[in-house]
Amino acid sequence: MIFVERTNPHEPQVIDLLQSSHALMQALFPPEHNNYLSLDELSTKNVNFFAARYGSVFCGTGALAVKEGYGEIKSMFVDPNYRGRGVADAILKCLENLAHERCLPEIKLETGNTLHAAIKLYERNSFQLCGPFGDYTRNSSSIFMKKVL
Repeated sequence: MIFVERTNPHEPQVIDLLQSSHALMQALFPPEHNNYLSLDELSTKNVNFFAARYGSVFCGTGALAVKEGYGEIKSMFVDPNYRGRGVADAILKCLENLAHERCLPEIKLETGNTLHAAIKLYERNSFQLCGPFGDYTRNSSSIFMKKVL
């Protein structure tokens, strides 16, 4: 069974997941197109960080950064050994529920154009393409999506 809970991003198992995520992004995209948050940034008061557990093993991460007028999905990652088991869907549902609780009108995200499984996850959950938002600028690697709540 999958459990998604607020978690400290400095938890050792979680650090391993985040480092794997960052390494993947660094391997796939130019440095200037990597927009992941550091452990300290994931610990700020406007960022709500969650991790998924399968039993006692942390297997996925996700965060909701509360911005002016919207929430931003950050740090979505699932350990490759746990993909296809509904972990990403569970994390995304938790983040969306939090956005509803915070009365945010929409949630947005930036993801990589070659992360096809992630894009399908977001499309399956009613996210639609949009333009850059916040501090983002258009580039050759980024896909921007939003969902009106």
